[in-house]
Amino acid sequence: MNLERTVERVRTVAAAGARVICLQEIFNSQYPCQSEDHAQFDLAETIPGPSTEVISQIAKELDIVVVVPLFEKRAPGLYHNSAVVIDADGSTAGLYRKMHIPDDPLYYEKFYFTPGDLGFQAFDTKYARIGVCICWDQWFPESARLTAMQGAELMFYPTAIGWIPGEKEEFGASQYAAWQTMLRSHAIANGLFVAAPNRVGREGEIEFWGGSFLSDPYGNVLSQGSHEDEQNLVMDCDLSLINTARTHWPFFRDRRTDAYGGLMERWGD
Repeated sequence: MNLERTVERVRTVAAAGARVICLQEIFNSQYPCQSEDHAQFDLAETIPGPSTEVISQIAKELDIVVVVPLFEKRAPGLYHNSAVVIDADGSTAGLYRKMHIPDDPLYYEKFYFTPGDLGFQAFDTKYARIGVCICWDQWFPESARLTAMQGAELMFYPTAIGWIPGEKEEFGASQYAAWQTMLRSHAIANGLFVAAPNRVGREGEIEFWGGSFLSDPYGNVLSQGSHEDEQNLVMDCDLSLINTARTHWPFFRDRRTDAYGGLMERWGD
């Protein structure tokens, strides 16, 4: 089972020195949204529930923080694509529910998920203040900015993104480059660390492109994973770089908060 394999890998990376660990989007099953299938709702679980209980025990045992993305059953007929942040004492530091829900070929998420209603948040943990957005959220600069404004130091984007049939040869390299560029731009514009753990390998018709990576506040890719094989990345993050980056590139100082009201409109009519 994915949960058992995940626990093994959490132990491995914790032994290698990881203190904050983020799993991929909907970590404990195959990606369920390639078709509109009511049977897939059986994969959902409550929060707290079986997965969070197991990971909470491991987090407490190993003194680590774990971001746990789940297919959440909130109530009958009400489901979310969510992520729980579990602190090093096993307690729940926070819950994020995916705000932007896509509807694309093989990514029929609107069939399954209600948009999040908790807003953009950051959560205090033993090792850092952590912000979480999920996959499709990554294309919206507003998500990153609002999360950063909540004090996030490490921002995670657990992800399930890849190539659909017929696209990899012509568009594959540019699609991956656009994805990584977008996330690196969030790190630069907001002066924080951004990490994107992605699925890898083929599930159904999707070839998930892996390439998980970590960017520092200057947009430098500190580590990048394989496009073909499972891989765990363990990197040091010097949180003092956040203040250094923000005082040298003072984007927060120079924001014109008096002039951004138009962002509340759908278009500039």
